[in-house]
Amino acid sequence: MKLNLQRPVVFFDLETTGTNILEDRIVEISLIKVNPDGSEIERTRRINPEMPIPAESTAVHGITDADVANEPKFRQIANSLAEIFRGCDIAGFNSNKFDVPMLDQEFSRAGVEFDFSDVRFIDVQTIYHKKEPRTLVAAYKHYCGKDLEEAHSANADTRATLEVLKAQLDTYPDLENSIEFLSDFTATAFKHRPVDFMGRLVYDDQGREIINFGKYKDKVAEDVLRREPGYYKWIMDGDFTRNTKAAFTKIYERVKQRKNA
Repeated sequence: MKLNLQRPVVFFDLETTGTNILEDRIVEISLIKVNPDGSEIERTRRINPEMPIPAESTAVHGITDADVANEPKFRQIANSLAEIFRGCDIAGFNSNKFDVPMLDQEFSRAGVEFDFSDVRFIDVQTIYHKKEPRTLVAAYKHYCGKDLEEAHSANADTRATLEVLKAQLDTYPDLENSIEFLSDFTATAFKHRPVDFMGRLVYDDQGREIINFGKYKDKVAEDVLRREPGYYKWIMDGDFTRNTKAAFTKIYERVKQRKNA
């Protein structure tokens, strides 16, 4: 099934030095940009992470320090990569919780401001987990009837993700062939729609930002920041992603404006 698109959507996958979004780095990125007319642009690029690749990570994706020693650093390709993503929606497999925030952190380190606010995110893993809870390898076998060769190769995983989404649209009549619908559908992996990529803040039924972790879990963020301004400093000094800090900053600035009104 051809995707019904009003603007391009970029499917992408990352291979990294590890799973810590704040500390680890990208070693490979693969993307397929699908245009509304169905044409595709496919790119794969290895990246020098400027840190050793742990053996346990190499065991997963097969990329060694030697493989990336002469590759560009992320900051050298950040601007051109951002141009590919601008004006597009974004899709991936487990991308909402890992790949997108990891990419955002890398952009931040490279000094590239990328606005994700108008992007619609489709996480194919969420669709799969809602319909058939398993892994990408099993999803590819289930929906496409084929074994996924070279699993954990960024290019193979990216291509498989695109094929799985198309097959999911063919399989489930209740899935609308609409990026807006699919974005909303995958966002509900959280009990409530997330404010930030990591779901540290979520919207309640009234559209208020609710803290979704720690001692203030289930509390209205604006109320907490009004009563305890020091909490905002703790967030800013803590090990939170740039996107999460930006979400809290937006609320904090709103609180200050209302106090001064």
